[in-house]
Amino acid sequence: MVLKERIPLNTLAIPFGLAGLAEGWGAATPALSLSPVVSHVLWGVTGLALAWLLVAHVSRGVHSGKPLGGQLRHPAQGPIAALVPITAMLIASDLATVSLVAGRVLLLLSVTAAAVFAGWLIGSWLEGRLALESVHGGYLLPTVAAGLVGADAAAKMGYVALGWALFGVGASFSVVMITILIVRLAFRPPLPDPLLPTMAILVAPPAVAGLAWFSLVGDEGDPVSLALAGLCVLMVLVQFAFIPRYRRLGFSPGFWSFTFPAAAVATDAIVWLGITRPLGWVFLTGVVVAALTVLIATVAAFSRGSAVRRFSSPAAEPEPLAAPGVDARI
Repeated sequence: MVLKERIPLNTLAIPFGLAGLAEGWGAATPALSLSPVVSHVLWGVTGLALAWLLVAHVSRGVHSGKPLGGQLRHPAQGPIAALVPITAMLIASDLATVSLVAGRVLLLLSVTAAAVFAGWLIGSWLEGRLALESVHGGYLLPTVAAGLVGADAAAKMGYVALGWALFGVGASFSVVMITILIVRLAFRPPLPDPLLPTMAILVAPPAVAGLAWFSLVGDEGDPVSLALAGLCVLMVLVQFAFIPRYRRLGFSPGFWSFTFPAAAVATDAIVWLGITRPLGWVFLTGVVVAALTVLIATVAAFSRGSAVRRFSSPAAEPEPLAAPGVDARI
């Protein structure tokens, strides 16, 4: 039986969320006096999840007879493909603790892939055929997330100059893309339900920028890091405004879009707890990492049945990822 559809690219949020969980545990390890084995195991699971999904995407793509180019040009799904090199950058950070050379090689390959993809994608946007209704939170991934995550990873591996270059890209496009996203949300029709979870990514840029800043200049509460922390708090509060809409959503694999932003905020909070060391900061660190683990474990548990059906049933249809007025066919 011929598989008719490609797997939706939003499934790539699964290893991305797992990477966030592993990073959170890594940040909490010193404060909780834990063995680094825990975070290393989580990183291993992340790598396996990414590899398995890439194989699944390639296999389904071959059998569906539909070229990858069509999916990458799709206005809703295309930007989400950036999750592959971004997740690889995160994995490279942990790999470097075992083998610096291997970590650096993976980082440079990932940064190169992310840069090439971002350049191609931005070029396609500038052709003037993109509808504002197509824009969603995933549009922050190719430039903002790739730049800031790459900056953090590069700085950790000693590539400080590269880290600053990537930080500049991520910070600059944060201003541009978040402005466009706010305009789209404020003045155009609401996002369709399948795309609504992507709005969680709004909290990630200031959190990841804060982590990258600490890696570049050191763990200190300087004016820039404080400004990023304040912006992060505001973006978290904005998420509360979305809770009524989030609550009426039926569960879908798209809920993995919540996981990495939550992990980024949690990791940033853990680092700040380690810097400020308020009363009970070790206990609070444990609470934060436990809450993050429960969140991601819950999403994983709910998505297990859906994932099994999606990848095992030849008749499985992909989750629609189109904005109003945008062709959903890929």
